[in-house]
Amino acid sequence: MKAAVLFSGGKDSTMATYKAIESGWKVEYLVSMISDNPESYMFHTSNIHLTELAAEAMDISLLRYTTHGIKEKELDDLKIVLTSLKNEGVEAIFSGALHSSYQKSRIDKLCQDLSLESVAPLWHKDPYEYMEELIELDFETILVSVSAAGLDESWLGRKIDRKLLDELITIHEKYGIHLAFEGGEAETLVLDCPLFKKRIKIQEMEKVWDRDSGHIIVKKAVLEDK
Repeated sequence: MKAAVLFSGGKDSTMATYKAIESGWKVEYLVSMISDNPESYMFHTSNIHLTELAAEAMDISLLRYTTHGIKEKELDDLKIVLTSLKNEGVEAIFSGALHSSYQKSRIDKLCQDLSLESVAPLWHKDPYEYMEELIELDFETILVSVSAAGLDESWLGRKIDRKLLDELITIHEKYGIHLAFEGGEAETLVLDCPLFKKRIKIQEMEKVWDRDSGHIIVKKAVLEDK
């Protein structure tokens, strides 16, 4: 059973890859959509260039496609990609959707039109249990973007661990942010996980902060032995 994963290098798409392999699928391809629009409705854009290192670390072929990121029209670009994957014998498309009906419904529709199976193994998973699972499985995940009340500049670059999760619960109770950041409160980058044969080491990065939100630009990173 051949599958492809819509892949950004963040925690959700990396976990979707893990779940696909755990379920017995052969993940032939990781697919990264490179959007010209940083405000893309469909695709993660933060440090998307690092998917090359993540794919190499997992020894899975990476396919990179560009899109202008125009709302709804970016789906036409994705359809071309999915059609190509189907022609290569791919039977299922995995995504890291948690609670975003906007993204999942559109991926489901494209897959239905192409007779592909759409699989979202994290769909409606309890966010606390999900974050706990990331920690228990030793996903080394850092925050590379934050934009929510209670998350200040000090959160940039922090690793998702139990200390962070405890603090996040307090912030969630006060401000109502999603514990797994499904509301766009933060973006993540996975540096290591059980699928990685090597880990990603950041050698140079820049923090950018503007009033109440900010992000990390990774300028240089390499793979290193674990």
